[in-house]
Amino acid sequence: PSGNPLPSFFVPAPDHQYHQLIMKLAFALALTATMASAFAPNALPATVRQSTSLSAVAIAQIKELREATGAGMMDCKKVLIEFDGDVEAAADELRKKGLAKADKKASRIAAEGKIAMASADGKTVLVEVNCETDFVAKDDSFTNFASKAAGAAAAMDGDDIEALMASSVDGGSLEDARAALVSKIGENIQVRRVAARGSSDTTTGAYVHMQRIGVLVEIEGGTPELCTDVAMHVAAMNPAYATKEDVPAADVEKERAFLTEQVADSGKPEEIIAKMVEGRLNKFLSENCLVSQQYVKTNDRTVGKLLEENGAKMIGFTRIAVGEGIEKKEDDFAAEVAAMAAGN
Repeated sequence: PSGNPLPSFFVPAPDHQYHQLIMKLAFALALTATMASAFAPNALPATVRQSTSLSAVAIAQIKELREATGAGMMDCKKVLIEFDGDVEAAADELRKKGLAKADKKASRIAAEGKIAMASADGKTVLVEVNCETDFVAKDDSFTNFASKAAGAAAAMDGDDIEALMASSVDGGSLEDARAALVSKIGENIQVRRVAARGSSDTTTGAYVHMQRIGVLVEIEGGTPELCTDVAMHVAAMNPAYATKEDVPAADVEKERAFLTEQVADSGKPEEIIAKMVEGRLNKFLSENCLVSQQYVKTNDRTVGKLLEENGAKMIGFTRIAVGEGIEKKEDDFAAEVAAMAAGN
């Protein structure tokens, strides 16, 4: 009715204003829907949910694989993802990669390490296992490996390194264990040599000093404890020979010629010179032959006398030291810096 006019917002608007209003309303509805979708609990794509689930499951698998292989956590995670969580396949792959890493590191100088000892069936062995740093030489994993190597050496015949590395250890070969340790620790690790003495007819004993010097002593009669006492003497005094009979004739003649030359110009008669030379030669032999040396533990008798008092006779000894004969690389830090600065 004309007496009750419509409110102003009911008054028809021009067409272009209707279009603007509709556009604004559509935009507001679209924005509201987008925000609701973004904050909805099930808004993440299926692939994201699957990845989160895989990570949760893989934690236990990573732990299992790590314990089985000793590889790093990230290496385990990567290979598990690559093989869809198959721990066995992942372990095989890590082993292959470990072998590759071991081959790469084999050219690096390994002059540190330790001497490990083991005995079996009347035989005693020393095994030198090398690594690159003294820090790794104290590592428990390295120590355990060296002990296993010594045990395997004591159980086999001979001292061939190739045969030793093929020996069975923990369900695989000793070489497999070495390669796995290289992969885990990241240093070149080598079983360098084996020293063995003894049989069912002789008595043997050993002494390892600070894990770096190892001595085997073999005697007739006596006890293993006596062998160990003599081995301690050998470790300290480092004699060149066991008895005078062990000295090569060429070495005796060389020393005799050297001593003769020393006193040739003394002006003394030849027979006196000859006695002087023989006296000094006997002193040389006494100082360098084990049985003639003063026993270092008591300093009141010779080693030969000690053996005699205990009803024993010297057969021989073997002394080895970590890294002896290996040429160590001397790092020139200044040269390295200069080379880097020059872009080499």
